[in-house]
Amino acid sequence: MSALPNFRSRDDGQRERVIHVVQGEYAVAEHGGVVLNTILGSCVATCMRDPVTGIGGMNHFLLPGDENETSTSMRYGVNAMELLINALIQRGAIRGRLEAKLFGGANVMNNLSDIGAKNAVFAQKFLEAEGIACVGKSLGGTQARRVRYWPETGRAAQMLVDSSMANLVSIERAKPAAPPPPSGDLELF
Repeated sequence: MSALPNFRSRDDGQRERVIHVVQGEYAVAEHGGVVLNTILGSCVATCMRDPVTGIGGMNHFLLPGDENETSTSMRYGVNAMELLINALIQRGAIRGRLEAKLFGGANVMNNLSDIGAKNAVFAQKFLEAEGIACVGKSLGGTQARRVRYWPETGRAAQMLVDSSMANLVSIERAKPAAPPPPSGDLELF
């Protein structure tokens, strides 16, 4: 679980707690004033919440994995999804009300297999099999993304990262000191 929050001021003068979620981590917020932040290339992040309680969280996984995986590593989507769902329920979310938004799954490195597409397919099939509504998604493409998610309201914002950056993999694997340079903004409900 991510444990390195910082704070920033919102437009209304209130302070907002920012939690960075990197590969193999998840974070859950039970109170308002929290934004979850991640940078994705081929990885996928699931932003999930109970819209009644406002309890929500985000995971960030590297590989799909499957039910036959013996590893319990958060690198695998199958583990990351289960851990996020269980953490939400433990904090008071109701499973039948959970809704999700999916981000990532880009093909950012042409010389590798398209693991991003496999991650995206896995995440969508997992939500469908578990009966969790997918209320928004931005999957695929060739550009990395910076995603911010406010669990209390369900708002998500995505910034596409310039594809000419040579260090996308290292950015995805480390907690960012500063956001990457944007090439465009897209806000999803």
